[in-house]
Amino acid sequence: MNDADVSKQIEQMVRFIRQEAEEKANEISVSAEEEFNIEKLQLVEAAKKKIRQEYEKKEKQVDVRRKIDYSMQLNASRIKVLQAQDDIVNAMKEEAAKQLLKVSEHGFFNHHHHQYKHLLKHLIVQCLLRLKEPSVLLRCRKEDLHIVESMLDDATEEYCEKAKVHAPEIIVDKDIFLPPAPSEDDPHAPFCAGGVVLASRDGKIVCENTLDARLEVAFRKKLPEIRKSLFGQVGAAFDE
Repeated sequence: MNDADVSKQIEQMVRFIRQEAEEKANEISVSAEEEFNIEKLQLVEAAKKKIRQEYEKKEKQVDVRRKIDYSMQLNASRIKVLQAQDDIVNAMKEEAAKQLLKVSEHGFFNHHHHQYKHLLKHLIVQCLLRLKEPSVLLRCRKEDLHIVESMLDDATEEYCEKAKVHAPEIIVDKDIFLPPAPSEDDPHAPFCAGGVVLASRDGKIVCENTLDARLEVAFRKKLPEIRKSLFGQVGAAFDE
């Protein structure tokens, strides 16, 4: 083999090696690019997932905040409605108290005078029936003293007939009286619209039968009906 053949063979070998090297380099480049694209896609998806999670978290927070705000506004509105209803109901109660004062008002031209006298008698009999004590202490307003004393015998007689007992001893307290009717001069002073308070002699049993106490009991008992009449079923539900 001469030098030309040897040189030619070497060139062929170099071309072969170079071709294999280029092919191998291409394979490595393609593989690296594929791995890079895969890794890049994974990173992008991971970033997208993180963004979606953060968005969902913030969306939930906004939704929770919206519900809290709505609930607070609803409660505030409900409180305003309840306050307005209470104002109306209390105004009715105050008006009823004023009407009671007319019943117990003294004066020659007061046409309620005889009604109040009969009412006092009924209240005394009711207290006696509740206490059923042989001796009781009776307190009334100072301005009602003469009315109470004038029909005390009739009240005692009615009680004896109903209870089938002997007449009890009724001591009218002339030292301590119930508060008088409300006064414009001192609107914050204790007051009583009328009625009586009876107690056992030892003071352990007390029957408060003032007009104020009876109004309070009647009002509390009828409050659901009052609310229902004024505000419908919703108003009555607040007292259940």
